Amino acid sequence: MRDNNIVQLDPFHEFNISRQDLELLMQTYHDDGLKELNETFGGLSGLEQKLQTNFLTGLTGNPIDLVRRMKIFGRNEIPQKSSKSFFRLMFEALQDVTLIILMICSIISFGLTFYHPDHHLFEFQLKKHKETNVEWIEGAAIIFAVFVVIFVTAFNDWSKERQFRGLQNRIEQDQKFNLIRNNQLEQVHLKNIVVGDICQIKYGDLLPADGLVIQSNDLKVDESSLTGESDLISKNLHKNPFLLSGTHVMEGSGKMLVIAVGEHSQTGAICSLLRSPIKTKNDTTKSQATTEIVLNRKKNKERSILQTKLTKLAIQIGYVGMIVAVLTVLVLIARFSWEEFFIRRQSWNSKYWNRFIRYIITGITVLVVAVPEGLPLAVTISLAYAVKKMMHDNNLVRHLDACETMGNATTICSDKTGTLTTNRMTVVEIYIANKHWKNVNNLTQLKEMLLPETTKDILCEGISVNSSYTSKLVLPTEKEVLPKQVGNKTECGLLNFVVEINGNYEDIRRNYPEEKFLRVYTFNSIRKLMSTVIQRPDTIRLHMKGASEIVLQKCTTILDENGNLIPLTKDDYYHLLNNVIEPMACDGLRTICIAYKDFHEIPSDWNDEITVFEDLTCVCICGIEDPVRPEVRQAIQQCKDAGITVRMITGDNVNTARSIALKCGIISPTDHFLVLDGKEFNRRIRSNRFENVDQDLFDKVGPNLRVLARSSPQDKYLLVKHLVESKYSKTREIVAVTGDGTNDGPALKKADIGFSMGIQGTDVAKEASDIILIDDNFTSIVKAIMWGRNVTDSISKFLQFQLTVNVVALACAFIGSCIVKESPLRAVQMLWVNLIMDTLASLALATDLPTIDLLKRKPNGRNYSLINQRIAKNIILQAIYQLTIILFLLFAGPRVFDMQNGHPGPDGYIPSEHFTMIFNAFVLMTLFNEINCRRIYGEINVFRQIFANKMFCIIWLTTFILQIILIQYGSLVFSCVQLSIDQWMWCFLFGIGTLLWNQIINLLPLPSCPCFSQWKKRSNTNINGVDNNAYEHCNESKLVRSPVSCDLNTSDDEIKSFRILWLRNITRIQIQLRVIRAFRKHLLIRTKHNPNRHENQINFSII
Repeated sequence: MRDNNIVQLDPFHEFNISRQDLELLMQTYHDDGLKELNETFGGLSGLEQKLQTNFLTGLTGNPIDLVRRMKIFGRNEIPQKSSKSFFRLMFEALQDVTLIILMICSIISFGLTFYHPDHHLFEFQLKKHKETNVEWIEGAAIIFAVFVVIFVTAFNDWSKERQFRGLQNRIEQDQKFNLIRNNQLEQVHLKNIVVGDICQIKYGDLLPADGLVIQSNDLKVDESSLTGESDLISKNLHKNPFLLSGTHVMEGSGKMLVIAVGEHSQTGAICSLLRSPIKTKNDTTKSQATTEIVLNRKKNKERSILQTKLTKLAIQIGYVGMIVAVLTVLVLIARFSWEEFFIRRQSWNSKYWNRFIRYIITGITVLVVAVPEGLPLAVTISLAYAVKKMMHDNNLVRHLDACETMGNATTICSDKTGTLTTNRMTVVEIYIANKHWKNVNNLTQLKEMLLPETTKDILCEGISVNSSYTSKLVLPTEKEVLPKQVGNKTECGLLNFVVEINGNYEDIRRNYPEEKFLRVYTFNSIRKLMSTVIQRPDTIRLHMKGASEIVLQKCTTILDENGNLIPLTKDDYYHLLNNVIEPMACDGLRTICIAYKDFHEIPSDWNDEITVFEDLTCVCICGIEDPVRPEVRQAIQQCKDAGITVRMITGDNVNTARSIALKCGIISPTDHFLVLDGKEFNRRIRSNRFENVDQDLFDKVGPNLRVLARSSPQDKYLLVKHLVESKYSKTREIVAVTGDGTNDGPALKKADIGFSMGIQGTDVAKEASDIILIDDNFTSIVKAIMWGRNVTDSISKFLQFQLTVNVVALACAFIGSCIVKESPLRAVQMLWVNLIMDTLASLALATDLPTIDLLKRKPNGRNYSLINQRIAKNIILQAIYQLTIILFLLFAGPRVFDMQNGHPGPDGYIPSEHFTMIFNAFVLMTLFNEINCRRIYGEINVFRQIFANKMFCIIWLTTFILQIILIQYGSLVFSCVQLSIDQWMWCFLFGIGTLLWNQIINLLPLPSCPCFSQWKKRSNTNINGVDNNAYEHCNESKLVRSPVSCDLNTSDDEIKSFRILWLRNITRIQIQLRVIRAFRKHLLIRTKHNPNRHENQINFSII
């Protein structure tokens, strides 16, 4: 093992226990581990002595002792799998079938140029003009170009792997764990945890090492990641004290003694099996099974939306390229064979092999140019560049594809606490001693609040004891004014209130250490409360805090102004609910009720929560303020402008949630959007409470829902799941969700993009998420949207650029083969163009910085096309322009520009000014079209902020200079001849013409397909001509909207709304006409019965 190579120490001499003994103890945990622990090691106290640690104060933290433990028991890190070498990546890049065929053909062509059995050269004219044989140069150039492609591909994979490892290292560096060392609670990097350390574990932690429970409070662990068991396992000192690394703490808290770390832990052992080679087929080991599981997970992992569309598009382009390549080869061979063997009556000669090989090379090169192997490169460069920049915007991207998916997000389901609010809790109102006090955060008001000593003592003791001991207040530094809140912010707000009323929570906690707690009922989404049972000198007391309306229901008495117990009747309960709790909630305050209960005798069953939690005494009701972040309102408005719906999910009651949503701008007073609690939400989406969610019922609620209050993690998961599956919107929803708790894991995984909180988030939430918000701020999500849209735009820019080149190159090769017997572009020339449009263009077009303009258009959603109408128009019209220029040069170039015709003669292709000018004009038109592709939404100014992207400028100028060198000095390699200044100017003007032509294209309307429009209209219209979706998905609340919410609709939705309004107005007019006709009929009857009346008659002729 690696540690044995570092140092040779006798563990028995040092600790009276070896690393192997501890590993064996953990391996037998599920059988007779507890028996082994007690009999062999003397129980927990025996291990405490052998490992030279202290369960109360922890290790001393002496660096020499820590180093000694690392050398004997190992470091808490699992060695990473060695990365692939650069040559290995080059070998893998060479596995591309098209490149292999191209290499084989170019090598054959290269060899045939030196083989002339009868001394008859095929390119006789070329031989006559050159003193040496240069036929080999084209084959060698193709081989070199293939190696360049392989090198670039390998370099890209190598840099991508480096970025992944850098990202992984960054995530690992940010991971710390709470340890007790030298009687102080410290946050230590995971790799610095050693055997013998005392870890303080709590709800949401991902255990960093193997260990034993030495103290537990309602501790439950999810071991499904290792054992596959989905049930939560209860952990305590007496039945099951074994804790495994890589498992998640789902409930409770406690302390753990570390006994195995790194590759010697259970997770490390599995990772070692994964890395071990499989030697024989019959050796079916656990590592093989685990490897198969991992591979299957990777294969079955759902691709991102963009990646799926790009793969499909690349396959389609490849098919087209293959067809054109095969047709090109067949036309070249057929035409040559017809002229050579049927017209000239030539007999077969070995010299013809070279010509056929060159035709095959031309076809394969066409295929190479057509196959968009630059697409993955462009995607990788865009994503890697965005991920690197997003780090500066407080977004740590864990999965690359989440970056581009975020750009198409249509809805964000956000938590309230910490994301929309500052997450600094302060008690501002309190109902205590039969009086409602407001503005208690004001010291003047606080001094007026006189409390009975009995009530004050119970309140301070209840808050201090019945909260996590990791929650505490740290004295402010010189630059800070307020004390720093560490741990749970709600508990910190209550602790701060204890300090302000001259209480000392630290002294109370010293009197009641966690080890002496009789019972702890931790907070969870079902209870919505927390309780702690302590042994007082005179009695056993239970302290409780939690959601006001829930805790208050369990109370039968309340403390009055003198500190005495008085009955709490139902009328009193509703009085407090209506006059205290609801007004607090309407002001946006989180309401917490604090209560207690004294037991005269120990309950027979502490697990009977109904009995234990009854007959409580209410101490007070606190109103805790969590101010809305000042920048959130603007950020949410930006989301609305970008066509993104923001939904708030919170555990607060409906009134608090509505108040916060109004402050944030999620809803406005004139909106008719839904604000529901979890209970009402579940009632509306189910036909009855015993059945599963009905998607049709959900589609009537989900689109209008903006706030979900008193929600459980299951409610959050259902909302996310059915938004993703909803087909209410034609573009389909792409859902982003935020989460910080362990139970948020399923929702984070189900969403298209999961955001976890970097500060408040648990390890489980971070593990399940795609992006970690380092600052827990909603504005960072808006920045992620900008970067995501920028990535999508970069891909669209590259697609527009590459497909234009593809269309022109394929058409040029095929037309040239059919008419002039040769492609106007040589194989090596097309490989150069392929290098321009694949590698260099992807790098240039993928490095534009995002602008605020990206948030001024609506998202694409799930069902969008990569090639929309505008991009298709640009591709087709630009291809028409470039093909026109190339065909003009091909057929009229020699006459117009006074140069020799370069069409291949009987002796084959000869480099000429004619074909060199065609090649040069094509490259320059491609280069200038690259500038056009910087703007893909019809912008007039394509040069806007061009100098802000230095990479684009450098690559564009470098390519242009290389083209000049290539034409003027690389004639032998690229089958070119030098061009004059006039010819260069003409090529330059043809290139500039693409810029002018682009302005004309922008003025043309987008193409439309009447057949598709009619079919689409008929598919949404029933036999009566009324839109089916109009009354199925629209109600009165949707028709009455604020101006902001109207802007969020897509154009189709606007047309739908206008159509509904039109139908309603027609109906109203028809009703009015009926009334008028009835009135006219009534008048006519009266006139008939009274012919002598002379009133002026009403003219109804128009009715």
